[in-house]
Amino acid sequence: MDLLAYIKSLPTEDARQAFAARAGSTIGHVRNVAYGYKPCGPELAVSLERESGRQVRRWNLRPHDWRRIWPELIGTEGAPVEITRAG
Repeated sequence: MDLLAYIKSLPTEDARQAFAARAGSTIGHVRNVAYGYKPCGPELAVSLERESGRQVRRWNLRPHDWRRIWPELIGTEGAPVEITRAG
């Protein structure tokens, strides 16, 4: 599930604020990340994954560099498969 869908699935604004606070952020910043206005830092990505019960995955929050940051996750069930280009 992407971050925006997860936030919208929370039943109240209080629940959204509590989710963000547990992740060490604010709902305003988390919304900015969800809408793509701000990048998601690695630490926040881990926290959002944890606090969402792994419904939001860190590799979806940092699709371009997650392999470099968390190489131990390569090959994990559900992880995106790297597409290599012939050339």
